[in-house]
Amino acid sequence: MASKAKRVSLIGAPTDIGAADRGASMGPEALRVAGLGRALAARGLDVVDRGDISGPRNPWLPPRGGYRHFDEVVAWNRAVMHAELAELEAGRMPILLGGDHCLGIGSISAVSRYCRDRNRRLRVFWLDAHADFNTAEISPSGNMHGMPVACLCGLGPSDLTGMGGEVPAITADAVRQIGIRSVDPNEKRLVHEAGLEIFDMRYIDEVGMRLVMQEALSGLDESCHLHVSFDVDFLDPSIAPAVGTTVPGGPNYREAQLCMEMIADTGFAASLDIMELNPAMDERNRTAELVVDLVESLFGKSTLMRA
Repeated sequence: MASKAKRVSLIGAPTDIGAADRGASMGPEALRVAGLGRALAARGLDVVDRGDISGPRNPWLPPRGGYRHFDEVVAWNRAVMHAELAELEAGRMPILLGGDHCLGIGSISAVSRYCRDRNRRLRVFWLDAHADFNTAEISPSGNMHGMPVACLCGLGPSDLTGMGGEVPAITADAVRQIGIRSVDPNEKRLVHEAGLEIFDMRYIDEVGMRLVMQEALSGLDESCHLHVSFDVDFLDPSIAPAVGTTVPGGPNYREAQLCMEMIADTGFAASLDIMELNPAMDERNRTAELVVDLVESLFGKSTLMRA
């Protein structure tokens, strides 16, 4: 069965404030041009496009105190959190159109607060080439799109770790990271100390995407809110070149489709981020069109032909 969500809201967050390259700010419009809203409406969903959140411009300055564009990152994430929380409380499924992945702090802080107020369990699927578990002390760049999972787990400045009203916003056991293949050495140490459950590409290669998804989905039930945070660099760059941080060796088209289809089969997906799409690095918007195709699968489109 597809996601139980019948009413979805598209929320654009056009910023590359936390990224290493410019261009992710154009991601929301590229997804609209690729027909995301039309595709979801064709699946019978009530789709509302809330337009774009506004926030500070990208000053494109070097890091200060280990963080690049800290104040701007906080402002954007607060705006995202309030916009998503409003949709959740209205009974709608928010789909955040990024924007870079630092915005996952605001998005998941909103979902965590919503679940906490309703005594629901939260499970986060972090589909990404990177663990995004750096801190200011160990980050080689200070770019904050490499820090959101650490911040959500309580490692970082209080303006971000406590954004949703409680520190940490989530615990490591709520997270399943899938597709990981690029982790900095000191970041790897923090990941192991935190106890994140990671299904990296080596494991996917060894056992296959089907078993990985069965393991990642285990324990989900009606009491769960499943949040999917989909970084486009999760995909192999041969099929999805439009990201600023390409890492070879990611899931191919069929592996990515199976991942989305198996999430859809549960019916538990209740919020979604689409992050790091950089149209400046695309070829005739083909990455955005692929992303729309995969999101359709997350909402129940299937290639299954067997009875």
